[in-house]
Amino acid sequence: MYLEDFRVGDRAEIGAHLFTTDDILRFARTYDTQAFHLSEEAGRAGPFKGLAASGWHTCAVWMKLTVAYNVRVARERMAAGLPVGRFGPSPGFRELKWSAPVMAGDTLTYFAEVVEARPSGSRPGWGLLTARNTAVNQHGVQALSFVSAVFVERRPDAGV
Repeated sequence: MYLEDFRVGDRAEIGAHLFTTDDILRFARTYDTQAFHLSEEAGRAGPFKGLAASGWHTCAVWMKLTVAYNVRVARERMAAGLPVGRFGPSPGFRELKWSAPVMAGDTLTYFAEVVEARPSGSRPGWGLLTARNTAVNQHGVQALSFVSAVFVERRPDAGV
C-alpha cells in the first residue's frame, strides 16, 4: 500500500504466536541470558514465578509477523491488479512497554493501529507512517505496546 492508502484509526490484526517452552529457551540462550528466561526452575524462583519469554522475544515475533503480514497484503493487492508501494527504513520507535509477562504456553495476538500518516518533509516521494503496536495474550491482557514509525512510498501521482 502507498502512504495515501492508510487512514488514522485503521487497525489490523497482524498475527498470533504461541510461546512454547522450547521457543522461549532457544531465544533466551542466544539473545537474553537472564536466568528466568533460561530454565523453568530459575523462572519459578524469579520475579514472574515461571518461565517467561524475553521482552525482546515478543518484539522479534512482532517483526516476523509484521513482515509476513506486509508480504501477504502485497501479494493480495498484486493478485487483484492493485498497485503496491514500498516500505523504507524505520527512523525508530518509542513508548515501548512490556506490561505483563509472557509465560510458556501463552499465545499473543498482535495488532497495529495507524496513528499518523503524513508526507515526509525531508524525503520527496515518501511519507512517514506511525502506528501503535500492541500484543494481547489469550486472556485479553495486553503484554506489549510501542509506537513505531516507518517510511512508506507515496503514490506517484500524489503531487510530490
